[in-house]
Amino acid sequence: MFTEVLVALLIGGLIFFLVQRSRTQVLKAEDGWWGAGAPPDGGEDATIRPFKVTSSDEELEDLYRRIDQTRPVPSLEDSQFNYGFNSQYLQKVVSYWRNDFDWRRQVDKLNRYPHFRTNIEGIDIHYLHVKPKKVPEGSTAIPLIMVHGWPGSFYEFYGLIPLLTEPSDPQDLVFEVVCPSIPGYGFSEAPHKKGFDSVCAAHVFHKLMKRLGFQKFYAHGGDWGWLVTTNMAQLEPEIVKGLHVNFAPPSKPGLSMTLSIMLGRRFPKMFGFTDMDIQRLYPRMEKLVVEPIKESGYMHIQATKPDTVGRGLNDSPVGLAAYILEKFSTWTSHDFRNLEDGGLTRKFSLDDLLTNVMIYWTSGCIVSSMRFYKENFGKGLYQPHSKMPVYVPTGFACFPDELMHTPKLWVEQKYHKLVTFTAMARGGHFAAMEEPQLMAEDIQNFTKTVEKKK
Repeated sequence: MFTEVLVALLIGGLIFFLVQRSRTQVLKAEDGWWGAGAPPDGGEDATIRPFKVTSSDEELEDLYRRIDQTRPVPSLEDSQFNYGFNSQYLQKVVSYWRNDFDWRRQVDKLNRYPHFRTNIEGIDIHYLHVKPKKVPEGSTAIPLIMVHGWPGSFYEFYGLIPLLTEPSDPQDLVFEVVCPSIPGYGFSEAPHKKGFDSVCAAHVFHKLMKRLGFQKFYAHGGDWGWLVTTNMAQLEPEIVKGLHVNFAPPSKPGLSMTLSIMLGRRFPKMFGFTDMDIQRLYPRMEKLVVEPIKESGYMHIQATKPDTVGRGLNDSPVGLAAYILEKFSTWTSHDFRNLEDGGLTRKFSLDDLLTNVMIYWTSGCIVSSMRFYKENFGKGLYQPHSKMPVYVPTGFACFPDELMHTPKLWVEQKYHKLVTFTAMARGGHFAAMEEPQLMAEDIQNFTKTVEKKK
């Protein structure tokens, strides 16, 4: 009897220790220096400088000259987008870009919101800071940082920002929005040294928010933005009040995930699987192996030798457009692979798509943006943050055409305070750009739940 009690106490103590240990786990990050050469004496320049997107005749003349010198390649018969971006349709996109697309007008649109740059850890960080024009009496604006991914940019949020800063419903919360460009993307300076991964980006963005005077804030992200904001929640959980994401691929498959994959089709209720879960996960081999392989070739290149292909893309605007816009086709719906035009303009306008391409072209950031894969995957698949739970209140928007489907059970394995899980009516990988109204509604619903204002 005594032995049994002792064993029970030991087991109970071990469980208690492990639970307490997991609850107090906080991700660690050290200050870095990502500028060229050695850090200067005298500390960091914390000046915040206004920034404007600009253009010039020389920039456009160089672009048009390169477009005019492109060498078209015929697509295979009946190939649609199954071999990549269809060349016949690419010529139509390029013709519009060359003859009808008004970059100067889009520059004016980009400058609609206030842009800034500030130097953090040796590199200039670009960001939008959009304050609401009017805040209801007796309330305050809710700070929210929104982080993009690849091959997107801060421009993905242009349709979403006004819905959050100027909501039409008087019952809705009013947000103050910060949209930074990940270092090496858009108008943020690229790191000059190896090793700048998602944790480093999260650390830099925490410094940015503190520099802007925010004691606590909410965070939203998709694609790489999901990982950067997740790392922000792991680094300083007492500062991130809530985390909202629309992409959450499992970082480390556990027993429950494995069992759910093996048995979920036969016993869906046991794992809380919905009809959409069954549709997106089965048959297993096709949905979880073959389909991801079809769409992940780019990732293997960028996670190993990004500079090689990047150099070619940095020289050719047509090649760059094909490489980026192919993702806006297939990642919006994998069925678009079977369409002659890739379904590109079913969800987006060519003006918006080409504006995103032009951000990459004019800033010359394609190589540095691709290196972000090398820095993250080059350190191995099981970095400390991948094994660490998130205890910040989390909301997940599950879009039906997302590149990788994540059932609620899998999300809960990582995010232990899952406050909301919404099966969205429609939308794919670039959900903030494709369905800004749906995204705004879900961010509102999540934040109201956390703030207990529902």
